[in-house]
Parts: sequence; C-alpha cells; structure tokens
Amino acid sequence: MSGGATVELVWIEKRIEHWIRFGRIVRTTIQTRSRSTAAFDPGAVFAFVRWQANDFGTAVSRIDILRAPRPGEPYATVPNVIPGGDSLLRLPGWPKVERVFQIVDAIEALGIDPADAAPDYWRHVHNRLSAGLEPRGYTAVQHRAWLLRQTCPPDPQTLRAASAESAS
Repeated sequence: MSGGATVELVWIEKRIEHWIRFGRIVRTTIQTRSRSTAAFDPGAVFAFVRWQANDFGTAVSRIDILRAPRPGEPYATVPNVIPGGDSLLRLPGWPKVERVFQIVDAIEALGIDPADAAPDYWRHVHNRLSAGLEPRGYTAVQHRAWLLRQTCPPDPQTLRAASAESAS
C-alpha cells in the first residue's frame, strides 16, 4: 500500500475490543470471527478505540484520532495501526475516552461527519482534555471556515520557503 493506513481490529467479548468510532473505511478484510482489518486512504481521518479488561475490570482504554499518512509524509507509530498515522488526538483512560465520544456525538448532531472536522480542532480537544480543561465546542461556522480554507491555493511564499529548505 502506498500511503494510507491499515488498522488491525480485535473483538474478544469482555476481554479485548478494538474498533473504529468514525472514518471512511475503504476496505475491510475479515480474518477470523474475532479479527479483521480496516484500511483507510491517504489523508483520511479516523478514530481508533482500544479497550482491554482483566479479571478486575478495565485495564486499558484509549482513543486515537489519526490521519492516515500520504506517501513520503512522517507519521507516529501506533499499536495495531500499520504503518501508523499523524496523531491528532491520543487520550488514555475511560473518562477521557467517554468525553471524546460525547464530542464526536455533538459534531454528528450538527450534521457533520467527524472525519471531516478540522484537524486543528482534534488537536485542541487533545490539548484541553490532557490539561484537565473543557474543550470549546465545534461549530458549523468553524467547519465552514475549515472547508473554505481547503479551497484556497497554498501561499506562494510558503511554497518557496519549503522548496528552499528541501534543496539545502
């Protein structure tokens, strides 16, 4: 695969659960009753949830919101994600995971697919929840600004500076 990401999903009831909360899956491969993979195109944003229990209750709960890497882009490694992704949000602990679910639900209530939300918003949510603060809500106005920003051509000065850096 050139670019993109593949996520290994596991579902062993009441023991290990790995699932996708949102994102546009382009291909699913079922390996066994409890294991499958989900593939994402380069640049796709998705939420990957990992939960694991032991004899005493929840042992691990984590949510990662990632952007699948494009060819040649750097990425962070994440367990069960091949090769990895651009980390927009990474939070451990069920209370924080549950709060992210509430934020995702609020975005969906606006009629917006969370995979289309501004990546900067997910970084904002990560930073605020990591610091124990409440993140600002995502708005339709903020989403429209993000969509309009995507239609603008890159700044020529930024392109010249980037090409000068890569040449040296």
